[in-house]
Amino acid sequence: MNFEQKVVIVTGGSRGIGFSTVETFVKKGATVVLTASRQENADKAVAKLKELYPDATVGGISPDLRSLASVEEAFRGVAEKYGHIDVLVNNAGVSERTSFEQYTEETFENVMDLNVKGVFNCTRAVVPYMVQQGGGAVVNTSSMVSIYGQPSGMAYPTSKFAVNGMTLSLARELGPKGIRVNAVAPGITETDMMKAVPKSIIDPMIAQIPLRRLGQPEDIANAICFLASDEAGYISGVVLQVDGLARS
Repeated sequence: MNFEQKVVIVTGGSRGIGFSTVETFVKKGATVVLTASRQENADKAVAKLKELYPDATVGGISPDLRSLASVEEAFRGVAEKYGHIDVLVNNAGVSERTSFEQYTEETFENVMDLNVKGVFNCTRAVVPYMVQQGGGAVVNTSSMVSIYGQPSGMAYPTSKFAVNGMTLSLARELGPKGIRVNAVAPGITETDMMKAVPKSIIDPMIAQIPLRRLGQPEDIANAICFLASDEAGYISGVVLQVDGLARS
């Protein structure tokens, strides 16, 4: 996979799966702009990437993904600076584990605003550039719980189910314009948050996965990059499960 001459935006790219995705695109020659919730976090991620890859072209921005106007302004800056936007990875999101009896409107809305509205805003902002240039690729980060649910925090799987719906619907609508839309549904992945979970909890999880290991951020990043690449040029409307067959 070669992304030379390609401009990629990765939301939520300052850590975890997002950072690994940015790193993978950079190693494949892309110009990458990552987003973070705060400019300070974006700048730190960019500095780390430039230290690792001195020749990389990478930048960081911090629009409010819940605001279409904010996203449009930020993406306009990317398009003006680099001339085009070829790939959008909608990775930013927030997880939630509150029991249903404790749910408030604010809890539910907080998850839906970023995980669903944020994906809408970013896709809405980038599509005009892709239409103008004759094509592009959008890859959304979903989750295995969008298919199987989870025992608490129902807003999170609900939001990811909505992302799946957007993925399939936009793939149909935008396909005639040369824009492919796909999603990756990660399983349990060893991010910094998972590293804090006790071994007594992790080991039974691993025992339920046929591959007998947790996913690594690069496992998800590689799948995202594949779906964004020319090698996946006839793939659209797919929600690709990258979970080690961790399904029940």
